[in-house]
Amino acid sequence: MSARSYSRIIGANERIMMGIIGTGGMGMGHLNAFCDLKGGSKVGYDLIAVADVCQPKIDRAVKVASDKQAGVEVKGYRNYGEILARSDIDCVLIATPEHQHHINAMDAISAGKDVYLEKPMTLRYEHALELRKVVKASDRVFCVGTQKMALSKFRDARQLIGEGGIGKPVWSQTSYCRNSNTGEWNYYGIDPNWKPGDNLDWEEWLGWMGPREWDPKIYARWRRYRDFSTGIVGDLLVHQMTPVMFALDSDWPTRVTAHGHHHVDTEMENHDQVNMSVQFADGHTMIVAGSTCNEIGLETMIRGHEGTLYLNGTNCVMKPERLYVDEREPLDIPARQVQDQNMLRMDWMEAVSERREPFSSVELGTKVVVAVDLATRSMWDGKAWGFDPETMTAKAL
Repeated sequence: MSARSYSRIIGANERIMMGIIGTGGMGMGHLNAFCDLKGGSKVGYDLIAVADVCQPKIDRAVKVASDKQAGVEVKGYRNYGEILARSDIDCVLIATPEHQHHINAMDAISAGKDVYLEKPMTLRYEHALELRKVVKASDRVFCVGTQKMALSKFRDARQLIGEGGIGKPVWSQTSYCRNSNTGEWNYYGIDPNWKPGDNLDWEEWLGWMGPREWDPKIYARWRRYRDFSTGIVGDLLVHQMTPVMFALDSDWPTRVTAHGHHHVDTEMENHDQVNMSVQFADGHTMIVAGSTCNEIGLETMIRGHEGTLYLNGTNCVMKPERLYVDEREPLDIPARQVQDQNMLRMDWMEAVSERREPFSSVELGTKVVVAVDLATRSMWDGKAWGFDPETMTAKAL
């Protein structure tokens, strides 16, 4: 049966019924936000189901969602397939670990559900290409949860670049840097009441990464481990790279080099300092830095032959190059102050109602994963990696 045949047709005045798959840290953040945002939403919706491999997390999520939504019955499931099997659920938010993203999302689309998928879109570029194909073959509304895509300054930048406002964009830079004295992602606690085989399905959580022995540190802090996450690159740098690539209307990344090192958090498998260079098919180069051991990063900017865009602040600011100051006026395009993640959440919900593409698309999400995955491979094997948009394959160079 096709995804279209499963999907419920939503009328203009009908409420949208939503489920959440994955109720850990980010999942609970989304749960609280969607419950809190209901009163001000343009679209009527209810959160009626949650799923997780861990029963204590399910119990907590059901209680919070029920308490925040008076009169709404919320059900919890250990198997997310039970949410997808419900014909009354229109859309799902997926906040599972990175290695499960593509499987969860493809299952949801096949079941006729619209999808909000946490970033990064997938763990590996092959997974992203597979998911992209499934999304494009469907009529489902699909959003990658990269929150800065909701900021208008990047749409202003895209329009200005498209109109030739900075001449040819030749290179760009961005970063996500923060510091920690306890080790990154260690703030996810370990519950001594987790009991695999009893109230937690460790094999289901591992999925295609299994089998392996129970490890509560991997389960709770999977972003620290290279098998399950790209660490800084996939969790932090995608926030910065995605909107800049959108502003540039970027082609496919074709050559990526990256360097990573353990400076302070030597117990973490993934690096605590990352520097990468991404070259695109049109020759544009993006320089990206990420750190969890120093908080001073690079200013986000796009350098053109005739002008430079400054995108660190609220507005989109353009300053002409010295050689072109008599031909171009500086610009400071005002932007509305918004809470970007909440705006992205509501844009997805409105897109589900209006049957349109949301701010953060599968096409852009796939290109970002290509850059992320190739950078990660480059860090671990010490080689540059190339991507061929004709064959959609990658190899070490």
